[in-house]
Amino acid sequence: MARTPLIILKVLMILIFTCWVSLWILKQTEFWTRKWKKAEQKAAASAFGYNGLDFVVYTFPVIALAIIGFIYLELKQRESIISKGRRVTTSFSRPLIVNRYVGILSGIQILASSLFIIFLVWTFYNHISNDFKKMTPVKSLKLKLWHYKMFRMATRCGLLAEACLALLLLPVLRGMSIFRLLGIQFEASVRYHIWLGNATLLFATLHGGGTLFIWGMKHRIQDEMWKWQRKGRIYLAGEMALITGLIIWITALPQIRRKRFELFYYTHHLYIVFIIFFLFHAGDRHFYMVFPGVFLFALDKLLRVLQFSQETCILSAQVFPCKALELTFPKDPRLKYTPTSLLFLKIPSISKIQWHPFSVTSSSSIHEHTLSIIIKSDGEWTNSLFNKIYVEADQRECILAAIEGPYGPATATLNFLRYDNLLMVAGGIGITPFLSILQERASKLSNGRNEYPAKIQLIFSVKKSQDICLLNPILSQILDFQKFQIILKVFVTQENQTGKALREVLKDISDTQVLNFRTTSCSIHGSERLPWMAAITMISSIVFLLLLGCFNHFIISSAKKPSEQKRPSSLIDFLLMCSFALAITFSAVIAITIRWRRLKKELPLFSDKQSKVTRQKLMEANRDLDDHEIHFGARPNFQDLFSDFASESGGSDIGVVVSGPEGMIESVASICKLRSEILHRNIKAKNTYFSFHSLNFTL
Repeated sequence: MARTPLIILKVLMILIFTCWVSLWILKQTEFWTRKWKKAEQKAAASAFGYNGLDFVVYTFPVIALAIIGFIYLELKQRESIISKGRRVTTSFSRPLIVNRYVGILSGIQILASSLFIIFLVWTFYNHISNDFKKMTPVKSLKLKLWHYKMFRMATRCGLLAEACLALLLLPVLRGMSIFRLLGIQFEASVRYHIWLGNATLLFATLHGGGTLFIWGMKHRIQDEMWKWQRKGRIYLAGEMALITGLIIWITALPQIRRKRFELFYYTHHLYIVFIIFFLFHAGDRHFYMVFPGVFLFALDKLLRVLQFSQETCILSAQVFPCKALELTFPKDPRLKYTPTSLLFLKIPSISKIQWHPFSVTSSSSIHEHTLSIIIKSDGEWTNSLFNKIYVEADQRECILAAIEGPYGPATATLNFLRYDNLLMVAGGIGITPFLSILQERASKLSNGRNEYPAKIQLIFSVKKSQDICLLNPILSQILDFQKFQIILKVFVTQENQTGKALREVLKDISDTQVLNFRTTSCSIHGSERLPWMAAITMISSIVFLLLLGCFNHFIISSAKKPSEQKRPSSLIDFLLMCSFALAITFSAVIAITIRWRRLKKELPLFSDKQSKVTRQKLMEANRDLDDHEIHFGARPNFQDLFSDFASESGGSDIGVVVSGPEGMIESVASICKLRSEILHRNIKAKNTYFSFHSLNFTL
């Protein structure tokens, strides 16, 4: 009975999503065009006008998905996130394409991308074939046949840009439920945002460039491109949107983004200008198709701004010999998060605009008052942070930090935990997401529950032996083999130490140094609770619809004289923007009130003076290190390692999760792909199935 509400909500979300996709498909047909014009004419007589109909039909389904998704996730959190056994969707999530250019693509990703491309092709073909059948060239331009065909093809490319723009902002929602429901890690979903952005600018350039070419052929550029029409398409607005989009695209190229991050960051905020000019160019009827992403992105941004507007301080810093830092922050004991959660960190004294994602390495089940992350100094920003904490900073000084998150993964992201046997592969700092998993498992075992894999093999690849110190937070679990059943295999690729055992290497590594800081700032409270986020989203949409009705009744529909009926179309677009701005402002007031009430209940801060057990004491407590291996001078041979672990597991399925450099992730994915192909060719073969999962925290 407890799962009945979840099933109902899931079915409801599937139905809403199916209806929304069906709208996009039907919208391209002549049948829908005829029926929709009649529906708009009937709705025009109502208080909300045709604007209300467009919002409810085109925009609200996605907003409803977000609202229901928050409720679904809230109920889902109360149940066990782990369910044993292989699921039907496992075969669709296995890697099918492993390529250095496109990355790792699963069956679901390939299917979704293929369906979207087919939709774009069908949309373009359907409209172009209808245009060519009608053959009504624009008389004012006196177009020839091939001129007209090219003009219509350029025009229809604008519809393809619109379809890509409708999905463009959805992958970069961090806190909204659309992102969590998809079960896609934020850093992985950024590439979908990049693909959609490239496609949007490609089709927009073909749309604008083709139109300008025809105008140039007819010597009408000066007459057409500077027009701000009172009705229909506003050419000047479209040109400004295209120029703005190209500026955003150029400054977002990896060569510029990585070297001139500030330039990329500031110019990326021109998306506001792009969306406004797109509205004026396409008109409000077309804008409602892309409005869901804009609406949810604005709410997501609002809630994130409210969260990081109150800064916190670093409570303590543990300095590792490999020039890495474990930063500890004070947190509200009521803040709970799941393993592999991530947060975004900003240090204003280093950069006021740069946010960097990090995996949370502590467990909220064990550390109720603190939250920790590990940062390896291997870049300009991280080196500046290391120098500020270890070299330059006085230990009495408070180092301010702004934290956004933590954002917990969706259930789909933790599917690898449902297997009885788990194979973890980590490279360097990629060990950090596994720290929270193993610490969480330790808390479950201490409470008499074991919801995590019984047998775990951790393959840890590092360049130098000093990097092994990154295992310190979970060293007690690794050394206590009888209780935790963790097998560690370390590979040091750039050192050769013949005959040296793991115990000797651990003894040679110097101890970590702990620095405590004075802090007077608040604890981390995290994002708003899911029911409140659902309520804010619902209220925002209702307020927006009510404002549309008011503007429609008192400004647009109040005109009775024929001269007043000739209002420019940009006036309706402007009223839509005003309704949107006022609705977001109203939501901001509600969110600020909720946030203020939470902060009033803030608990007093404390210093993290808990005794830290040294590595030497741990090793003395458990001297049996024979089950753990260390290898020098070579990278791990994943083919042999996987085969050996499959033999030890007795033929049961194994969950494989990898985090680290892209090359290593692709190597592991290739082996899982190869073994899956062998298993599918010979169904009767008793081969172990490897379920591949990757964790990536690099944007």
